[in-house]
Amino acid sequence: MISSFFSFFCRIFRHAHRFFNLCILFATSIFLLGLPSLAISGTGPVVLDDTTPLIQLWPAVTILADPEKNLGIDHILDSKDKFKPPETAYGTLGMRSDAVWLRIPFSVSPESNGLWVFDAAYPVINRMDIYVVANNLVVEKNTIGNLQAYESRPIHSRTLSLGLRLKPGTNYDMYLRIENIGAMILPITFTKIAAFHAKALDEQMLQGLLTGLALSLLVYSLAQWITLREHLFVKYAILISGSLLFSLLQFGIGAQYVWHSNPWMELHAGGLSALIAATGSFLFIEQALAGPDMKPWLSRLMKIGASLTTFFALCFCFDLINIQTVTAIVSTLGLAPALLGMPGAIKRARRGESVGIYFLLAWAVYFITTAILIEVIKGRVASNFWTMHSFQFGATFDMLIFMRVLGLRTKALQTAMQHARSERDSMHSLAHTDPLTGLPNRRSLHSAISEAIKHAGTEKLLAVYMLDLDGFKQVNDQYGHDIGDELLIAVAARLQSNLRDSDVMSRLGGDEFVVMSKGLHSAYQAQELGEKLLRSFNYAFVLSEQTCRVGITVGYALSPLDGHDAYSLLKRADAAMYAGKQSGKNCVRRGEASEGLS
Repeated sequence: MISSFFSFFCRIFRHAHRFFNLCILFATSIFLLGLPSLAISGTGPVVLDDTTPLIQLWPAVTILADPEKNLGIDHILDSKDKFKPPETAYGTLGMRSDAVWLRIPFSVSPESNGLWVFDAAYPVINRMDIYVVANNLVVEKNTIGNLQAYESRPIHSRTLSLGLRLKPGTNYDMYLRIENIGAMILPITFTKIAAFHAKALDEQMLQGLLTGLALSLLVYSLAQWITLREHLFVKYAILISGSLLFSLLQFGIGAQYVWHSNPWMELHAGGLSALIAATGSFLFIEQALAGPDMKPWLSRLMKIGASLTTFFALCFCFDLINIQTVTAIVSTLGLAPALLGMPGAIKRARRGESVGIYFLLAWAVYFITTAILIEVIKGRVASNFWTMHSFQFGATFDMLIFMRVLGLRTKALQTAMQHARSERDSMHSLAHTDPLTGLPNRRSLHSAISEAIKHAGTEKLLAVYMLDLDGFKQVNDQYGHDIGDELLIAVAARLQSNLRDSDVMSRLGGDEFVVMSKGLHSAYQAQELGEKLLRSFNYAFVLSEQTCRVGITVGYALSPLDGHDAYSLLKRADAAMYAGKQSGKNCVRRGEASEGLS
């Protein structure tokens, strides 16, 4: 067993080697595209000029670590010379457990009206203490953060922001004390009020579009699951839920609209979203790639992975494990579904199957966009619009790709259902029809008669006719069975042409036929129908190779006059037909109840 696992994982990494190299190449390309946004920090004060409505603050940032988290503003004002430019990428300090102080020197242009908005566009910062200092005196102090009640925030916006009224022509220092249990990503700016609202509106529109799309896919998948009872849809819904929850947290939409003033959600949504997405990935990939290529033990391993991530999610909900542990778990298990499913997807792609190709494409995008965001979180890639939204764009792309996989799965299910329905109909036809003439057989006839008897009455008589051909054996012996079969088909067609749409005709076997006619007003009408059938044999049957003439003898019985069940009616009709045969054939006889059953 151990050797099997070892060889399997060797195959995974052998197949994935080139794939990962390609992903890294793409990720590097995107990183290089982001290089123009990089700037050296600590280069000097920025100037707030109203002609530039949006000013990036990172170029002026220097930092001072506070490992003990006990430094106050007075100590910081005496330690200006200890601030150093950050060694991390633009707009990010990476993952840190300590508190960090940022110093941002700036001056306000004499021509400025002094009204500016400080904006931290990464909403998942737990606490940010803001001090605005002029002439070594604190002139403005405030606190913002995602653990702060939304209603008490200085500006009710998606991001962490603060309005400032500054004095034109004055030099300031801004000190930011930051604590966060997650990444310290800091795309900080000063903006004019109009520019702040325009930027916020653009982001709200983008988040509305992407969140709306995710919600639509979520509702659609749940509706399909309820309608079709196909479990792949609910597994897809779990996968979407994880990505959606992450986006709601990461871009502040959750705090703004969904979980107002809920610190628990702000602290737990990030870890839960990752664990939910991992659970959905295990379940979705396991079922979507199920088939001959997937070993039973691999399927079990996927389900175990889903069980583990669900268990860790519950532990995290009850604070039995912390976010650092969750990060380690997700780093270990997060890629496992794709790695375990990749060999099967590669095999399918090599066979030209669309499902395998779509999975490889989705994973390529997933690895690239996830790698970019992880590098931003670790402080190695710059924080900008594209890198901050990379995972969200990638998750949206994957959701659409996986929806296509669901479409293919649904199509396959429909095809299988149609095939099963066709098989069922074929089996039903074989069980209930005569294979030669296509008429109902004895089983179907008994069901039809039993149902019709329930509605029969003295003014709505049910007639059951037993018909036997006269002279059929001679035709069969003289011309062979093929001609005999053709004659039986022609007889069935001629009898059918003399019946009403509501009448039922059946072939019991050989040259015996039964006709059931319901809704007759009198015994006389029943007799007339029997004679009509008899007259239909007055002229010959023209077949493909022969012209044949046969006659017919008819016996019938009526319900409720002659019987109250299918058995007695058929028995009396058969007895009447036999009596007609004995008395010279080519006649119509009724088997009345007074005659008894022979």
